[in-house]
Amino acid sequence: MFLPCAAGVEPFLLAECQRLLPAGTRAETGRGGVYVEGTRQDAMALNLGSRIAQRVLWEVAAGPYRDERDLYDLALQVDWTEWISPRHTLRVDVSAHRSPLQSLQFAGLRVKDAVCDQMRHAAGARPDVDTHHPDLALVLHVGPEWAALSVDLSGEALFKRGWREVKGEAPLKETLAAAMLAAAGWQGREEDGGLLDPCCGAGTIVIEAAQMACGMAPGLHRRFAFERLLPFAGLQADWRQLKAAAQAAVHPPRVPVWGGDVSFRMTDFASRNAERAGVLNAIQFKTADALQRPAPAERGTLMMNPPYGERIAPKGSGQGQGLGGRRGEVQGERFEGAADAADFYARLAAHWKKGYAGWTAWVLTPEAKTPSLMRLKESRRVPMWNGAIECRMFRFDMVAGSARSAAAPAPGAAPDASAA
Repeated sequence: MFLPCAAGVEPFLLAECQRLLPAGTRAETGRGGVYVEGTRQDAMALNLGSRIAQRVLWEVAAGPYRDERDLYDLALQVDWTEWISPRHTLRVDVSAHRSPLQSLQFAGLRVKDAVCDQMRHAAGARPDVDTHHPDLALVLHVGPEWAALSVDLSGEALFKRGWREVKGEAPLKETLAAAMLAAAGWQGREEDGGLLDPCCGAGTIVIEAAQMACGMAPGLHRRFAFERLLPFAGLQADWRQLKAAAQAAVHPPRVPVWGGDVSFRMTDFASRNAERAGVLNAIQFKTADALQRPAPAERGTLMMNPPYGERIAPKGSGQGQGLGGRRGEVQGERFEGAADAADFYARLAAHWKKGYAGWTAWVLTPEAKTPSLMRLKESRRVPMWNGAIECRMFRFDMVAGSARSAAAPAPGAAPDASAA
């Protein structure tokens, strides 16, 4: 199997896989994900329990290729009657890395032709194509000389936990929020302390944290593509048992989780998302300005993906300035209680030093100069990609009236890499 993930979080995904899989299962990191040598039962467990993986892909064929004819022959190596019947639907997605092929669309078409031709010959009929919700989703990856064909056992991407109603409501995917928590070493244990996101937006970070604090599997409220595929038809009892065990493992939260936003609308929005996710009672929401909100406990973890845009200034404060014309910045934003982004960060850091001594703060941002904007010295920085945007996750250890770092490295955190 191959489990793709956001660039930069492969070590965290590997650690997660090792927790989810039986001892001795072989797993190792690769470019953009983790490889696992496991069983079909392992595949089901990974779909149900992985917070960081984007999908679970089951490789069915691989080999050298020169052109589309070789890809057609590669797909014919698989007995597709063991996976689907003519009543099932099909889709082929293609990704490439330095491939010499002129058309990836044509490469996918040839793989689809191979599946349909074989099925027509074996069963007298061919499956239809469904580009939106196919029963069998194939993923073809072509490199310079090598091609691999896999079955997508997840179906919809794993960041779709089954609770979000409105598409595109937040730029931060659940899988990346989980990676942020993993980078911070926060697992919802009593020794981790509580977690606060003072700019929670749609609630992605706090909902992930609350589910972890409650022992709730991320895939508990959704369905997966493997449930419709023939190799898993005989494992329905195993799947029911796996889900029942996951349901039985849910417990009251072991640590508090706090969230909120300066916008009443966003706080209400996040609350409704938390209710659909089954963790509304595990999160304490409060509408408050991040520049003024007092610490809810003596110690804990602050985590935020600093928001930009209208919800920063719901009352219509003046236009602010961008961060110097750099790639990935957001120009012309408005900041509640601050003139511009630099002022916002400086005020936020001052508030944290004054009111959050003893806390550890983690900030995910594409702005490499965030520590200087906050006038703080980071104790850790973890490179992490948010889609196509290169970001860094900075750790700041808050000491009253000081910017010094005082805490030991967090579990799982990346080593100091000032040149990153």
